[in-house]
Amino acid sequence: MNACNTNSGRLTATLAMFVLSCALHSARAIADAGDGDAPTVDQSATTKSLRALPRKPLASRIPVTIYQFRSGSQEIQALAATDMFMTALVQSGQFRVVERAQINQNVLREKQMNAGGQTDGSTAQHKLTGAKYVFEGTVSEANAGETQKQGGVDIGGLNLGGSKSTDTLAIDVRIIDADSGEVLDSVAVRKAIRSSSRSVGGTAALANTVASFFHRSASPLTPDVNYQSTRKESIDRALRACINAAVLALIDRLGPDGGDGRAAADRP
Repeated sequence: MNACNTNSGRLTATLAMFVLSCALHSARAIADAGDGDAPTVDQSATTKSLRALPRKPLASRIPVTIYQFRSGSQEIQALAATDMFMTALVQSGQFRVVERAQINQNVLREKQMNAGGQTDGSTAQHKLTGAKYVFEGTVSEANAGETQKQGGVDIGGLNLGGSKSTDTLAIDVRIIDADSGEVLDSVAVRKAIRSSSRSVGGTAALANTVASFFHRSASPLTPDVNYQSTRKESIDRALRACINAAVLALIDRLGPDGGDGRAAADRP
């Protein structure tokens, strides 16, 4: 009888430690959720690859632009995608990027103010730099929940669960000769966006189940811990990775002269 009581006490103590550990882990997760990370400069692999390219002298860079990225997905804003693409072009150090997407909101307004005598200098007298190539980009795929898996197990009232899912994102980018309107090249980039979750619940039910083995009942103060965590890659981060990869691919295809020799050879 004493041995039984001793084993019961040890099991109860072990269970109490387990429940307490779950409770502390859950409380820590809730507390950490309020802590924000300090802002950092993007150091993703594709961004580093763009920055690692040998930068061309400004005078030898071909002027290019993009008017607007197209997106049919509510989760992806066309203007944000356009800005990401321009950033990738600038970071590559291969092109002279001229503004077109927001030209009415900044460049032309500044020229109008100068022409009206509101600013000094001769900005209004200078023509805008013409783009030799125009990029066009489209979010061609945005499939949520392309694959999903989930499962769970109940052990004496303790619920353990988890799930995994994969979304997909793809973009298509074309480079167009501004003189002829010809599509010189195109590239499609696709990326999987993975997410996972796990959950634990029913610790009080487990305590009651174990206590019933010894013809007892768990304390009414036994905490019933419910904990769930989810991890998912940001869709904006995935979009930036796709855009950076597309720019890298097009630079590689255009060659060291930036496609200038190819484009010239194709003209009549």
